[in-house]
Amino acid sequence: MTPSRDTTGGGERRTAQQRVSRDDIESKLRELQGDVDEGLDTARSVGAVVAVGAAVVLVVVAYWFGRRRGRKRGAIVEIRRI
Repeated sequence: MTPSRDTTGGGERRTAQQRVSRDDIESKLRELQGDVDEGLDTARSVGAVVAVGAAVVLVVVAYWFGRRRGRKRGAIVEIRRI
């Protein structure tokens, strides 16, 4: 009997005559899903921070351009005392 490759990922060795059960597959998929969920939560929090930062930058740039345009197009009024 020749041992096959390690297919469980948990350190167990399966022989060529042992079959992978449905429970084995489900447990491995749940383990992978847990890893993906953790990564997704991290990505969401980073994405939220980036979105807030981009919104702040957009507001500041819009304010700066509006102020600049207002200064260029604004009327200059001179008041002289007679």
